[in-house]
Amino acid sequence: MLRLDGSGEERAPRPCAVTIGMFDGVHRGHLAVLEVLGAHAASRGLDRAVITFRAHPKAVTLGHAPPSITSFEHRLALLERAGVDLVLALEFDAALRATDPEQFLRHFVVDRLRARSLVLGWDSKFGRDRAGNLESIVPLARELGLELQSVGAVSLQGRPVSSTAIREAISLGDLLGAREMLGRDPSLYGQVVPGARRGRELGFPTANLALDHELKPPSGVYAVRALLRDPALGNETWRPGVMNLGERPTFARDAEATCEVHLLDFSGDLYGRWIEVAIVRRLRDIQRFASIDELRSAIAADAAAARAILG
Repeated sequence: MLRLDGSGEERAPRPCAVTIGMFDGVHRGHLAVLEVLGAHAASRGLDRAVITFRAHPKAVTLGHAPPSITSFEHRLALLERAGVDLVLALEFDAALRATDPEQFLRHFVVDRLRARSLVLGWDSKFGRDRAGNLESIVPLARELGLELQSVGAVSLQGRPVSSTAIREAISLGDLLGAREMLGRDPSLYGQVVPGARRGRELGFPTANLALDHELKPPSGVYAVRALLRDPALGNETWRPGVMNLGERPTFARDAEATCEVHLLDFSGDLYGRWIEVAIVRRLRDIQRFASIDELRSAIAADAAAARAILG
């Protein structure tokens, strides 16, 4: 997937069908927009392009922003998996906030992305004072030669799927509710960094993930699947595993919360690699064990439970 920097002037290599949005979580509502975008692009011989923002616009418009479900890099990985060909990533600052919808369309959509089509979700708004929407831009789109298409809301139990509802579900540990709204397991995305190597000493080596702006469920032990990309071959494989999310109270000096993943039946060096961890089921709370042997037995039981759940 090609990434363009919003501050540059590089143009898309081919004409595009374009959509605009934050796409936090890349949930089922977003996927509906991307599906229409993909069909629209395929039928017209266009690339699929997304204009998104590195940080939430509310950080500028309100002075604070909601916690992000997915980090910027995680969001890009999910957009690529959804079939997006190109992303134009903008920094939402005072200058961009002051850009009116016409300027936004002319510069970013038409000039930078060579757009022929614009697909917008039911609640999409852009430009100064959020004045740009499907109705307001019809005359300008006609002038610019842009074909417009809208996508309705995706609802579950009469309630539109939203990033706000997903944030609430994940924060409360409602994995099933989050999964239904996301259309996938909730997941974490981070780089493997050196840890205390306690897992290796216990016979269960772990990948210690550095998480940046990833919304985490409550602390606990979880059955997970980790997506590993082979850097040489470029292929991806989901591997079953167990995740410890939170503190390690058995080791009194390890007060800092961590995200550690033990992959079942795997050996190899993962340092420096980026891993997505899909959270399938909560196994138990974080516990303090009286001895290292008790902890080792608990981890073995966790691995067996995860193996039974994940198949």
